[in-house]
Amino acid sequence: MNPASIPRRSRPLGLPELIAIALGGMVGGGIFSILGVSVELIGNATPIAFLIGGLLAFLAAYSYVKLALLYQDEGATYSFFRKTFPDSILATSVVGWFIAFGYISTLALYAFTFSSYFCSVLPSAGGPWLHRAVAGLVILFFALLNIASVKGMGKAEDVMVYTKVLLLLFISGLLAGKGDIQHALPLIDAQSSWVGIMTIAAVTFVAYEGFQLVIHAYDETEAPRRDVPRAIYTAIAIATLLYVVLALGALAAIPKASIIADKEYALAAGSEKILGSLGYFVVLFGALLATSSAISGTLFGASRLIAVIADDGYFPSVLRVRAHGHIPRNAIMTMSALAFLLILGGGLQLIIEFGSITFIIASFLMALANFKKRKETRSNVVVTLLAMGGLFAAGMLILAFELVHSPQQLISITVVLGLIVMSAMLRSRSAASRQSVQT
Repeated sequence: MNPASIPRRSRPLGLPELIAIALGGMVGGGIFSILGVSVELIGNATPIAFLIGGLLAFLAAYSYVKLALLYQDEGATYSFFRKTFPDSILATSVVGWFIAFGYISTLALYAFTFSSYFCSVLPSAGGPWLHRAVAGLVILFFALLNIASVKGMGKAEDVMVYTKVLLLLFISGLLAGKGDIQHALPLIDAQSSWVGIMTIAAVTFVAYEGFQLVIHAYDETEAPRRDVPRAIYTAIAIATLLYVVLALGALAAIPKASIIADKEYALAAGSEKILGSLGYFVVLFGALLATSSAISGTLFGASRLIAVIADDGYFPSVLRVRAHGHIPRNAIMTMSALAFLLILGGGLQLIIEFGSITFIIASFLMALANFKKRKETRSNVVVTLLAMGGLFAAGMLILAFELVHSPQQLISITVVLGLIVMSAMLRSRSAASRQSVQT
């Protein structure tokens, strides 16, 4: 669909909404889910890993922005690959399936984190089945909101995202004021390993996944060529600053043992000990708000991607259905159901690392596509090559870490990826037959 052909009144999203969608997708599962895992593995070096992860996200975003301005397509990763490599039907199908399931894994991550914080106020943490039920219900709520109204979703996202940014800054100030920065120093000690730091930076890449969601809103944006690049870079900068500052505040005020022991809701549990009941509920509310906006933003952007893929025959045609002309109702509900199934079958770390791997692969392919189209996109070759090298190294670090520390988890991830590839191969045959009939 050409965004220029859509009436301006039907494109309700401006720069504030785009930044909110990107931040909604990034700041949610990231700092709240990954902080405990990072501190357990690299201790005080956690802020450095978040900073390096942010720099990697900037490099990845460069290619996305350039390709978005070239192709002007709401399909983002999938459409950019398809248009750059038009004869690669199988590879296009695999990319579409990978990125779609990457979004589903992050949706599961955000709902899992929401439920962890919500159930932390219930007796005995609510029990595992209540935990899963809460995760499913919060996904369902935001699925229905996304189906009801794009404008309503956008305004709700504005309120949730900008409120959570202020709350996170407030939380950081409280922790810094009550804590001792010496507890967070030295950032790199004798036990720190740069390999470990870079590995965690690669794992935290999933915390920056979300900026791509802005591109999925291209056709519903008032001034996409101007606002999409601004929104992406601004959101990454804000997310990086928040992650680094909040990690420093947590390390300064909360004992590392508490962060590690309560990793699924570490900030709330630790803040209660330092700041009392008020601090606990401030952090709890911030976590629930952050994960809520992440769920909403991910459903919004990824459902549009799935509808675009279905238009080309790589997903079942039922996922093409759009209510009111542009809301992909069936894609939203299918995403929600699959994310809930992932919550039922996977743990936090498995979901985090599966999401990181899939988005690193997708971002590497975008850097490759941008390199191929560098003359048309007028891209800086050095930046593009740095992105390719950094993303490839990040993927290798995660795989090496899993091989050494969690071989069973690596097998699980490999099996899931294998099933996705097999499904993509089957759908690619259907798509190839459809294209041959059309020609």
